[in-house]
Amino acid sequence: MVRQVRAVRTRRALVWAAAEVFAEDGYALASLPVISRRAGVSTGALHFHFPSKDLLAREVEAVATVSVQRLVVREGAGAGAGGGGGLQLLVDVSGDLVAALAVDPVLRAGFELGGDPSRKSAEGPGRWWSEWVHALLREAQGAGELARGVSPEAAAVAVVASVAGFGRLASRHRVRSSSHLVEQFWALLLPGLAAPSRRLPVLPGPRAAGADRTPR
Repeated sequence: MVRQVRAVRTRRALVWAAAEVFAEDGYALASLPVISRRAGVSTGALHFHFPSKDLLAREVEAVATVSVQRLVVREGAGAGAGGGGGLQLLVDVSGDLVAALAVDPVLRAGFELGGDPSRKSAEGPGRWWSEWVHALLREAQGAGELARGVSPEAAAVAVVASVAGFGRLASRHRVRSSSHLVEQFWALLLPGLAAPSRRLPVLPGPRAAGADRTPR
């Protein structure tokens, strides 16, 4: 039992350290000795848990993907309780995701690894997030939430690309500016995205709290 607990702690330390190094140096320049030193474990222990850098990167992506999925589930439960539609869920999730990217190196590295030119990974949180956004916007279109002529695919590309970019900016400035970035984005996009007959979702920023966003 003690060995199992120690093994779990070691794997977590290695994943966290690897994520920091991948996020800072990129996959190609990241070295296993540097990762093991940052994790505070021996190189032998690293190779025991992760025989290659690729397997370690895949674990970072897997852990990051689970984090995004849990975030979606948590916000989905809240949206269901409050009667919010798909657009409100997307606004809420995107705000939380950008805030998480600002402070969570595993989540940030997971997204960046998927777009690293030195790897050919088709998995990871970026792919899962993109597929989820596309599916949600198609559902929103079917529910009449989108304005006439709005392409769910085009809107999804804008959301996915913007959130990824905001995550990188927020990681430099921390959470202080992340909510403001997402609020400005949705304030610009929502009036043209949402059907005029629908109430606009509440924005994630603090200034939006309690605001009436019914279209006039």
